[in-house]
Amino acid sequence: MARATDETGSNRPRLALHVPEPRYRPGDTVDFSDLDIPEPGRQPRPDEACEAKETFPLCNDLIRVLGDDHQAHGPWDPRLDADTLRKMLREMALVRAFDNRMYRAQRQGKTSFYMKCTGEEATSVCATHALDGDDMIFPSYRQQGCLIARGYEPVEMINQIYSNKADKLKGRQLPIMYCSKRLNFFSISGNLATQLPQATGFAMASASKGDSRIAATWVGEGSTAEGDFHSALTFATVYQAPVIFNVINNQWAISSFSGFAGAERATFAARAIGYGMAGLRVDGNDPLAVFAAERWAADRARANAGPTLIEHFTYRAEGHSTSDDPSAYRSAEEREEWPLGDPVTRLKRHLIALGEWSKEQHEVMDDELDAQVRAAMKEAEKNGILGHGLHHPFHTMFEDVFEELPWHLREQAEQAIRERRIKFPGDPAE
Repeated sequence: MARATDETGSNRPRLALHVPEPRYRPGDTVDFSDLDIPEPGRQPRPDEACEAKETFPLCNDLIRVLGDDHQAHGPWDPRLDADTLRKMLREMALVRAFDNRMYRAQRQGKTSFYMKCTGEEATSVCATHALDGDDMIFPSYRQQGCLIARGYEPVEMINQIYSNKADKLKGRQLPIMYCSKRLNFFSISGNLATQLPQATGFAMASASKGDSRIAATWVGEGSTAEGDFHSALTFATVYQAPVIFNVINNQWAISSFSGFAGAERATFAARAIGYGMAGLRVDGNDPLAVFAAERWAADRARANAGPTLIEHFTYRAEGHSTSDDPSAYRSAEEREEWPLGDPVTRLKRHLIALGEWSKEQHEVMDDELDAQVRAAMKEAEKNGILGHGLHHPFHTMFEDVFEELPWHLREQAEQAIRERRIKFPGDPAE
């Protein structure tokens, strides 16, 4: 051990910091054999109303249902009917088709920014199916699947991405930061983790009023290092709020691997243990396991048994966003070597094994969904694309902020209407 003499003359060991370093960098050969991937069906399923400590072993396990034989195994099998499975498959495939088209649109200059969720579709689509339609969703920025699972029209999402004249948010949010009051989908914030205290607050308010609605929120594993994460969990535990914390551990927070958020020391699900909160760690690429874990947590919340933290162990197959190049910081082999596979492929193979689907049906569906997204794009482009006019009138910047507009802003708004010379090109006539 290295030793040094300090100012007092004592001979003490030198101190050193540990800087987390990912195992694989560009050009490295990838080997995920160190990951402990348990057999599907081996994980016990405690009662939803159990004491939180009964779930603690599951924080270091991995709940899995689908096996290599493409069949469902064990007590976490949600035993969903074939129609529901096909619906979830179609919605995950629609999310993927939507992502691919929007990525191209960004490259074509139709919008400034986009974020794909390739490989993570189950964590939003299947989790949303486990909730009730009036439960409140507090998303992060990769949960477009929650909206699609609730029936939001792709053309409305594209209008928001393009910030055109039909954008219901009037161009006030960055692309992909959707909001739908009708579908109980809270506005996305670019300030990460702010949605967590909001979800806890909603859940506490719902319980205070004697309502039946619970809250579910999503956050990336990197954002669990934010103070808002810990504040939300503290309040949720103390007041036994009916809220679900979905931590999407996709291994990378932009270019920082999960070790910078603490993954080298413990699982993210294990953070529930310190709060005395129920915790589950689930195979995030297993659609049935994701559904089952989310439904378990929702039932627990409705039984007034308290909050649940779910770590969805998955992998971000694409870059962080269209502004990111993952080849600059991770091995290109990671995506192909990821041992938990692809959620769309796994559910497709499960349905085929049940005799409820076929490769031919899947190919037809993919073509239909791509055509659906292309049609939605053409419809949205009639309302304009980013930077090419057809935006909301200039004076609308004064709307929807104050219940009663202050006099000085009212004067400015009236001036904006009168002085048409400052009207943006493409604004419709007043």
